[in-house]
Amino acid sequence: MTDWKCAGAIALALSASPIAVLGQTAKIGTPAVTRGAAVYAAQKCSKCHGLDGKGNQKQALDSVGSKITAEEIRLWIVDPVDMAKKTEPPRKTIMKAYANLPKEDLAALVAFLAAKTKK
Repeated sequence: MTDWKCAGAIALALSASPIAVLGQTAKIGTPAVTRGAAVYAAQKCSKCHGLDGKGNQKQALDSVGSKITAEEIRLWIVDPVDMAKKTEPPRKTIMKAYANLPKEDLAALVAFLAAKTKK
């Protein structure tokens, strides 16, 4: 497969529903999303982020899944410094990177956050 076809296939996979995460798919209420909620709690994400009316509401994630793609969510988790540089204006407060999360936990956390599409 040529590079441009591969890139198109990846973009299509990431935009398709159910939510595409690291080559896996997850629907709301699936084990991946449930596991992602547990990872969110275990990593104490609510200290800095709000969700469902709990946690720090200054950085609420209630509708993150309708604002950015699953891949962008993954990049915010593993490389927030680079992602912060891409925002307009660039963010001054940058979260800690979670690049060492086990692959399954990362995929589950991304699925959980991508499923958050509350308007």
